[in-house]
Amino acid sequence: MTDRGLRVSRILLIAGLILASLNLRPALAGVSPVLSEIMSDLGLSAAGGGAITTVMVVCLGVLAPLAPLLARRFGLDRTLLAGLLILAAGVVLRAAGNVPALYAGAAVAGTAIAIMNVVMPGVVKQHFPAQVGLFTSVYVSGLVLGAAIASGLTVPLEHATGYGWREVTAMAAIPACAAAVLWLPQALWPPAPAGNAPRPFRALLRTRVTWSVTAYMGLQSLTFYIMLAWIPTIFRDAGLPADQAGYLLGLTNLAQIAATLTVPVIAGRARSQVPHVTAAALLTIVGYAGVLVAPTAVPWLWMTVLGLGQGASIALALLIIALRAPDPTSVTALSAVAQSAGYVLAALGPFLVGALHQSSGGWTLPLLAGLGACSLQLVAGFLAGRPVPVAGAEDLVSTR
Repeated sequence: MTDRGLRVSRILLIAGLILASLNLRPALAGVSPVLSEIMSDLGLSAAGGGAITTVMVVCLGVLAPLAPLLARRFGLDRTLLAGLLILAAGVVLRAAGNVPALYAGAAVAGTAIAIMNVVMPGVVKQHFPAQVGLFTSVYVSGLVLGAAIASGLTVPLEHATGYGWREVTAMAAIPACAAAVLWLPQALWPPAPAGNAPRPFRALLRTRVTWSVTAYMGLQSLTFYIMLAWIPTIFRDAGLPADQAGYLLGLTNLAQIAATLTVPVIAGRARSQVPHVTAAALLTIVGYAGVLVAPTAVPWLWMTVLGLGQGASIALALLIIALRAPDPTSVTALSAVAQSAGYVLAALGPFLVGALHQSSGGWTLPLLAGLGACSLQLVAGFLAGRPVPVAGAEDLVSTR
């Protein structure tokens, strides 16, 4: 291939990575802005409406181990392409307009996102082995930006087009198909070699590094989803108007993007990520504490600090997965373990915090519980951030 051809190929690769990353969250984030319409149209209860997102988040955890099996059989690039196409099918099915299709489509979309979540760190390791920090920053920023776009533009798009929730939520299939077209050239190449001979899955589970990385991934996901689910309600209960509470959530998203654009690049050059995960956890703790002690005093400050901490935390969790394993196959295996446990834990967080709020009648106890989770995140991050490689992570496939 000529130099020009190589440049074009690399541009397509980077563009495909960015567009694929933008598709990792809109199917999730685009539901809540029109949830009341979905519930009214289909006659769903509050529990039934909440189950739409719950189904997807549970799939992110339970089905994550499927991704390494597919990646080993078909290759990382083809698995990512399949995930994009399955995602497009899932969001269209979800918008079909009846309850069975709603939940079935949510499950299909959740399955696709689970697969893509797991393979993305391996894709970065495979295509950019010398620039893992930089391209982790690129795709995590795309992930956060995609969520912000979906949550911020769903209702305005509804108003601008005159469409209902079905058509607007189904539009998430368009960028998924566009990403699939851009990624197709990568999938046409023969799959990269899978690496060394597979070792049993139990060998991966026996390593302390695996469990420290998994704990860090799970706890930062838990503290993130607690605030994502409840922070607007917390601010409204403290006396802020609903629109201001929504703006504050948007401010958090902007702060997250700032962190994801910078932190992985800096941390990826360091031998140890302990200072970075410590700073991220402390920022998250300050954000939680500010909301607990003085929610209406300087809420913009608490949300900015919280967003910086949470954005840095998710970026570092995914970066550490890519750094601790030696090759793309191992990265995918470690990613599956960490994200499977992480999203199962994250799915429980909002429910448990809601139960604590209901039983206590206020937000003090739930926020204290969140602070406790942040403290555990700090400990897990200290262990995961040390430059200790994972041994035995080559594959999730085992002959147990």
